[in-house]
Amino acid sequence: MANLKIKPLSDRVLIEPSPTEKKTSSGIIIPDTAKEKPQEGIVVAVGGGKKNEPLTVKKGNKVLYGKYSGTELRLNGKDYLIMRESDILAIMSEGGA
Repeated sequence: MANLKIKPLSDRVLIEPSPTEKKTSSGIIIPDTAKEKPQEGIVVAVGGGKKNEPLTVKKGNKVLYGKYSGTELRLNGKDYLIMRESDILAIMSEGGA
């Protein structure tokens, strides 16, 4: 992860979406126009929260978010999403539940 020169404000978080699958399990290549948007990613930066409402997510958390959540942006040649913490549906734990 590069040193990003962006700091989300208030209750916003910056997320690096997980890469989308380029092939199906049977080996068919999926064109970019047919790919589903990823709905999970890694939190790379967090804002300071709101007064009396600290953020729950932390940098490095793997999270699940809504399909149409956030605003897309490109920094240093990589795609990111910036969204309010309330658009995050869950923090995913490693190892499965």
